[in-house]
Amino acid sequence: MTSMNVSLPEELKAYVEAQSRNGYSTPSEYVRELIRNDQRRRALERLDGMLLTGLDSGDPIPGDASFWADLRSEALTKLEARRKARAVE
Repeated sequence: MTSMNVSLPEELKAYVEAQSRNGYSTPSEYVRELIRNDQRRRALERLDGMLLTGLDSGDPIPGDASFWADLRSEALTKLEARRKARAVE
């Protein structure tokens, strides 16, 4: 693990230290958790954007059993092709 120095105003430093006493063993642990939460939030925002793009991309298609079976088959075929390509490399 590497370290990073962060400059905080006294008020924020006191806040982080208080939080670290309330469920975190160190201020670093608290900051790491904040960063992880931010990463998850941003990933969900990207997913939401992709889902909205998909919804706006054209006419709806039925999501029946046949659709999912075809989609699964297509995904498995692509995965197998990737595995074979990696084995050749």
